[in-house]
Amino acid sequence: MLLYIHVPFCRGKCRYCAFYSEPLAGSAPGRGQERMQLWVDTLLMEMAQWADRLERPAVRTVFFGGGTPSLVPPDILSAVLNRVRRSFRLEPGAEISMEANPESLTRASARGYARAGINRVSLGVQALNDDLLAFLGRPHTVKDVMQAYNALRAANCHNISLDLIWGLPGQSVTAWLGQLGEVVRLRPEHVSCYGLSVEPGTPLAAMRDIDAFTLPLEREQATMYMRGAEILEEAGLLQYEISNFSRMGYQCRHNTGYWEGEDYLGLGPGATSTLGGRRWTNPADIAAWADVVRRHAGAADAEELTLTDRVLELVMLRLRTARGLRVKAYRALTGRDLLRDHKELIHALHRHGLIRIRHGYLWLTRSGMLVSNSILERFFDSVRESLTEGGPARPPAVAQAPDTAPGAEIPDTAVPDTKARAQKTRKEDDEC
Repeated sequence: MLLYIHVPFCRGKCRYCAFYSEPLAGSAPGRGQERMQLWVDTLLMEMAQWADRLERPAVRTVFFGGGTPSLVPPDILSAVLNRVRRSFRLEPGAEISMEANPESLTRASARGYARAGINRVSLGVQALNDDLLAFLGRPHTVKDVMQAYNALRAANCHNISLDLIWGLPGQSVTAWLGQLGEVVRLRPEHVSCYGLSVEPGTPLAAMRDIDAFTLPLEREQATMYMRGAEILEEAGLLQYEISNFSRMGYQCRHNTGYWEGEDYLGLGPGATSTLGGRRWTNPADIAAWADVVRRHAGAADAEELTLTDRVLELVMLRLRTARGLRVKAYRALTGRDLLRDHKELIHALHRHGLIRIRHGYLWLTRSGMLVSNSILERFFDSVRESLTEGGPARPPAVAQAPDTAPGAEIPDTAVPDTKARAQKTRKEDDEC
């Protein structure tokens, strides 16, 4: 089982952030400390309840996400991890990750987190340009990034991920590739590169609505993705998922568990769990979550995942990875033949260089990753039809990959009547 712990606190909401978090900046004196104590007390109570309900299950990864987990003092995080060890059977060599923001990480706190047992850190760099960081509403500078990275190395952290956002307003292809050059010179074990997503309800969305900024052209974004991936791989950071690159042996085990469909327990406000084919999400509010925990009402609103739900997630999650979807996994879940069910779609995608099939696996090429949302949408339609009617979906029209950013829709002129509505998975190693 995977264990996710949500830390809901941040210094201030970034303009692009759509995750649940509570800004501590501007809080009344003492209120931030009170909220932190309520979070800790409730988290330990929730953990004890699930340890009893699940009879102390084995846990192979722990991930502190947020929010900004590096706002939690090391001694508190150490106490939480000690309770994790008592409540669950933490496997030897378990990956224990935390997200951190550069401005909140010091040499002293880095040493404290290492002593607590943290052995992997995702550092929320987002950009190596102070103007772009200011545009995003990030509270740190490039200087803070370098100091935080050096602090982690000084604390003997040997598994660091640098998280970046590309396709930012005013960002040129040359500037993005130059940033990747700087990242490569730091020699991190892992790099995550996410295209900017303008989410509804965020300050960034409001700015877009009044044309306050202009994003790079689609052709430029495609070049950022394709050439950026080449630069990282040339430096020994191999792509293992649409947005993730690592040195051999340093793939994020926690996120890989999500993509491979493992069970996971989410603790904390706003955290989602999927166990034994049932899924639920905690209230995204500390007080409401605390009330649920006090009443022992966790998972009271859990939903049973249908066969269709599970098949769609199998396709969506496995196709995010460079390894791809194992044909036998589809048969084991559905009792059906993947290549026969979706023959026309698979042939069309293969003919245009968007997928490959070899050794029992089907995976997206890098060009396919550029239009992954539209490909998944077509697969979703085909899966639903094959499961409900017992036959393959209608033959699709698929064009060659256009110059679009990863996950973008294939234009309507290429695939009629299609808009990408693929379910999004939470990006666990993205800071807010």
